[in-house]
Amino acid sequence: MKRFFVFLFCVALVGVYYSTTPSMQGDSITLDPVPKNGEYVYFAAGCGGCHTAPDAAEDAKKILSGGQKFPSPFGTFVAPNVSMHVEFGIGAWSQDDFVRAVRRGVSPDGRHYYPAFPYTSYQGMSDQDVVDLWSFWQTLPSSEQKSQAHHLPIYAKWRRPLGIWKMMFHSAPDPQMQDAELARGEYLVNNLGHCGECHTARNLFGARSGKNIFMGAQHPNGKGRIPAIAGTTFDWNATDIAEYLRSGFTPDYDVAGGLMAEVIENTSKLSNQDRMAIANYLKMLAN
Repeated sequence: MKRFFVFLFCVALVGVYYSTTPSMQGDSITLDPVPKNGEYVYFAAGCGGCHTAPDAAEDAKKILSGGQKFPSPFGTFVAPNVSMHVEFGIGAWSQDDFVRAVRRGVSPDGRHYYPAFPYTSYQGMSDQDVVDLWSFWQTLPSSEQKSQAHHLPIYAKWRRPLGIWKMMFHSAPDPQMQDAELARGEYLVNNLGHCGECHTARNLFGARSGKNIFMGAQHPNGKGRIPAIAGTTFDWNATDIAEYLRSGFTPDYDVAGGLMAEVIENTSKLSNQDRMAIANYLKMLAN
């Protein structure tokens, strides 16, 4: 009987190992890239907001050398160098590697990325947008800055269990909006803009709660609270929201600060039409 249970345990281990091994297939996209749209997607997705060096300004905003630190209940994650440097960045990646990383959170050597990288939102990025983003990415300058290690407890350093986490929480919800403007807003908010990554509370496992979406959350560093951007307590009108995304000014003439200032720097580069689509989608959620 003891041998039987040992056998079952070994079978279970093998099953877990293979079920948590990422697939390296199915990420090829054959579309002609449009780098100009890729630049637009770059800002809409906020790529530079995390991957530039701390306190980078002006032209340095396009040098994706990494180094910014993001505290969380699971330790501190450090944004890596994702510039086009062949040795220290992602300059040796193929388009398939990039697509797999962005949408499925898998590295070229088959490791799971931590979901501090918001692939749970980017998984809904369209084929054209992700191809265009990669084409623009290749035009950005490289950096010789070596990526820093994350500061994590021992239990969080083993990435294999992230395969189980993905099976539980990494599923893309189907778009719900039928109206063209609201569908665009839904895509910008839920996928490219990944607004829910900050504005939605997380459960014990660090996954976004399926309830109270966009209803605010505790700041990951444990200090303060990130506000709601939907629901009856969010009383801005659509024009207020669109103006805030353009200028950073709130309806009562306060100004965006902290990480949100980085977000505004990106959303200010969106079209008026897209900012209004975001605003109308968020107001639709409030009703």
